[in-house]
Amino acid sequence: MYESSSELAENKLLMLYVLKSIKDPISNTQLTEIVLENNFINYFTLQQYLCELEGSDFVKYKEINDKNLLYLTKKGDTVLSLFKDRISPSKISIIDKYLKDKLELIKKELTIHSDYTLDGDDTFIVDLKALENQSLLMELKLTVPSKKQAVLLCNKWKENPSDIYTNIINMLFSENL
Repeated sequence: MYESSSELAENKLLMLYVLKSIKDPISNTQLTEIVLENNFINYFTLQQYLCELEGSDFVKYKEINDKNLLYLTKKGDTVLSLFKDRISPSKISIIDKYLKDKLELIKKELTIHSDYTLDGDDTFIVDLKALENQSLLMELKLTVPSKKQAVLLCNKWKENPSDIYTNIINMLFSENL
């Protein structure tokens, strides 16, 4: 069944509110997870609303370090500030609590990248990246002989990137090499 126009407006404003609250561009997948995990909108409706918000220039996509990320435009921010009171306080409270609990993980997903690809000679190239303020802090490419090792390196990088980064930097600056 179709939503009323007030529900439609509230749901779109809620999406704008999420983007404003995070303060940094996020992926479509991350926005989708936030909205779906809180049972606000179903997936297909969310994607339709997102297209409409983009068509109205309330949100935009920007490619940052090989990721297509979504951000709130000035126009979207203005609309949100004018109509924020149309979002139910309970939904705002749910989003605020969710983001308080998950913001660190969301930011980590945006700043830590790990991937691997099959090279021509049955080896795997592992690409590990760390970003800070949307700038490349470190990129490390390694060739490993098996997919198992490639997956292991990617997982270790995701689990503890700051310790690995610190150890590499300390080793490089050490005079005992």
